[in-house]
Amino acid sequence: MLRIVAALMFLQHGLVKLFGFPEGAQPGLQPLASLLGVAGVIEMVTGILLLLGLFTRPAAFVAAGFTAVAYFYAHAAQSIYPIVNQGELAALYCFVFLYIFFAGPGAFSIDGRRTRIG
Repeated sequence: MLRIVAALMFLQHGLVKLFGFPEGAQPGLQPLASLLGVAGVIEMVTGILLLLGLFTRPAAFVAAGFTAVAYFYAHAAQSIYPIVNQGELAALYCFVFLYIFFAGPGAFSIDGRRTRIG
């Protein structure tokens, strides 16, 4: 359940950047060739893979690295305290995705189903 809920929440970040959905959410629609546009692609692809439980470990590893970079690139320079620099969500995502990387996809996943069949 953690994998599914985290993936759905993470996917929203990509939807906002790539499609401007939902309207009014920040940062809104971004050009694909921009830094935030590339971030949106990473969030969408890893979010969908994690939601489905497909290539879960590699997707979680990429998502954890991405959120760690996001934290240090966009937040850490403002303050050492995550609550002050507004980076607590990026830090939390990083550790949730690291947990998923080590714990594996879980029961409700395509990866788990492929392992049982093969």
